[in-house]
Amino acid sequence: MPYFSKLLFLLFCLSIIAESREQMTRRWTGPMETQKHGIPLSKKTHDGTKMTKIKTEQLLRVDDFDFSMRPAFAGPAIPVGVDVQVESLDSISEVDMDFTMTLYLRHYWKDERLSFPSTSNKSMTFDGRLVKKIWVPDVFFVHSKRSFIHDTTTDNIMLRVFPDGHVLYSLRVTVTAMCNMDFSRFPLDTQTCSLELESYAYTDEDLMLYWKNGEESLKIDERISLSQFLIQKFHTTSRLAFYSSTGWYNRLYITFTLRRHIFFFLLQTYFPATLMVMLSWVSFWIDRRAVPARVSLGITTVLTMSTIITGVNASMPRVSYIKAVDIYLWVSFVFVFLSVLEYAAVNYLTTVEERKERKHREKQLPCTCGMSHARTMMLDGTYSESDANSLAGYTRTQVVSDEQEKMVVHLSMSSDSTATKKKGIFKGYRGFRIIKNTHAIDKYSRMIFPGAYIFFNLIYWSSYC
Repeated sequence: MPYFSKLLFLLFCLSIIAESREQMTRRWTGPMETQKHGIPLSKKTHDGTKMTKIKTEQLLRVDDFDFSMRPAFAGPAIPVGVDVQVESLDSISEVDMDFTMTLYLRHYWKDERLSFPSTSNKSMTFDGRLVKKIWVPDVFFVHSKRSFIHDTTTDNIMLRVFPDGHVLYSLRVTVTAMCNMDFSRFPLDTQTCSLELESYAYTDEDLMLYWKNGEESLKIDERISLSQFLIQKFHTTSRLAFYSSTGWYNRLYITFTLRRHIFFFLLQTYFPATLMVMLSWVSFWIDRRAVPARVSLGITTVLTMSTIITGVNASMPRVSYIKAVDIYLWVSFVFVFLSVLEYAAVNYLTTVEERKERKHREKQLPCTCGMSHARTMMLDGTYSESDANSLAGYTRTQVVSDEQEKMVVHLSMSSDSTATKKKGIFKGYRGFRIIKNTHAIDKYSRMIFPGAYIFFNLIYWSSYC
C-alpha cells in the first residue's frame, strides 16, 4: 500500500512538471513567430481565399440550360447587332483580285439564360474559354479566301455578360476576301470592294442580323493608308441573300472605294514609253544613207517598248479585255514600229531612184574610158569634199591638153576663171546635196509623227482622266 501511494505521487509530480514545461515553451515561441511573420499566431486574419468558391458556370447557370439552341428557340427571330472597327487594310492584290483586312468584330444580343443576380449591376468579362460553353452567333465572311482569329498572346476573344442577359462578344480577325475588280481603266481606275457578313446556319426567321448603330456602326482608323491607292470612303449596307436550297439570310456589307495613285505609273510606264517614241523620231533627222545608225536606233526603240509592255503585263491578271495602259503602250509601240517602216520605205525608194538616175546617165554621158581614176569625176551629183577641194585651184590654162580630160573637167567646173568663185560654187553644191538627200518622206514624217502622237495624247488623257 505505501508503495502504491508513492507511485501515484510520483506520477502526479511528473504531470505537473510536463505541464509547466509546455507553458514555458508557448511563452517563448509566441514572440518569435510574431516577429517572424508580423502577426501573432493567436490572432490570425481572415483568409478570403478559403471561402466556398462559386464557379462561373454556377453563377451563369450554364449547366442548367441547353446552349446548343439559340435564345428564344421556336419564338421570333433573335436580333443580333453588329459593329466593326477596321484596324488596318493590309494589302490589295490585282493579280489575285483580293484584299486583306484586320478588324474588330463585335456582336450584341440578349440571352436571358445568362442573366444573373447583381446588387451593383456590373457586368462580368470573360475570355474565349467560356465561348465554347454558350450560344454565340455563327457569323462568317462571304467570299473569304482565308481568315483567322489572332491568338497572341492568347485568343483575342472577349465575352462580356450583363446582369439582365445582354451579351457583348468581340473578336479580332484578319480576313482575305475576294474583290471583283475592273481593269478596263487601269491604271486610271477606281475600285470598289466589299466585305460581307452573314449567318451560316440561321435564316432570317431565326436570326436577324443588323448594323447596331447604322452608319455609325463602322469605325475606321484614320492612320490607314495604302501605297498605290487613296481610300475615298467606307459605308455600310444590308440586304437579304437568297439560297435556293436553304432560304433567305440577312447579309451585312462593308463597302469601300479605292482610287489608284497615278504618279507611280507615270514614272514607270508612261514617261519611258513617251521618251521611246520621241527617240524614234530622231531617225528622221539622220541622213538616209546612214543605214547602220537609223536601223540600230529603230530596233533599239522597238525592243525597249516590248520590254515595257511585258513588264506591265507581268504584274497584272490575264484579263480578256483591253486595259487603258494597253491602249497607250500599244499605240506607242505602233508609232515606234512605223518609224522603222518609214526608213525602210525611204531606203527602198532611194535605191530605186538612184538606179533610174544611173541608167539615165549611162545613156547621156560620153565615154570616159582610159581616164585615170584621180582625174575622173562622176556626173551623178555625188561629189566628195576631197574631189571638190582638189579642183578648187584649177584654171583653164592648168587643164591638160587631152580632149577627154578637158571635156570632163569643163563639165564638172563652172565657167568662171577665179578660184574664189569656184570654191563658192562647190560649197553651194554641197548644201544642195544635203537638201536633195533628205527624202520627202522624212520631211513629212518630221511633222506628221509628232502631230499625230500629240493628238492621240490629247484624246487619251481627256477620255480617261
